[in-house]
Amino acid sequence: MIRNPIDVATRVSPSLSALIENRINRSEAETEQYITLATIHDFVTGLLTGAFAETEQLHHFDIDESLLDELNALMEEYGETALAIDFVQETASESLSRVIDFVMNDRDQENPPTLGTVRNAIISGLSASLVGAGVLEEDEDDNLLAEIEVLINRHGADALAEEFLRYE
Repeated sequence: MIRNPIDVATRVSPSLSALIENRINRSEAETEQYITLATIHDFVTGLLTGAFAETEQLHHFDIDESLLDELNALMEEYGETALAIDFVQETASESLSRVIDFVMNDRDQENPPTLGTVRNAIISGLSASLVGAGVLEEDEDDNLLAEIEVLINRHGADALAEEFLRYE
């Protein structure tokens, strides 16, 4: 399968991104097949009752774009065989974003920090010192290591950490 050369995840709503990610996570254990936009489309239409799906097609009164409309537009633009994983938005949680920001602003860094650098900083006790400084709450540092490991598993330890910052 050919990956899209542009970041198509920026063109997907958070709701559709979450749905795609959930479906991919559930199917990884079930099958070795690639999950495409067509697979996600079939999944969504399979959840709708026949009457609702027909009404959706004939009498679309919503001002907001439905997930089905969004999927149809994506399939028209990128094709039915586009890998669904490319459309999942990947960002760090707010607490991990604060850790990444702290590592980025560390004056001892010669190069931009990678996910591996952030993981090493967390393992070395950075999250505990940020809790002590009041930057993180006590319960926020519990899942940081697991979250960074998931990002590393998907994108590699050499991926630039700043690309996963969440700005809110």
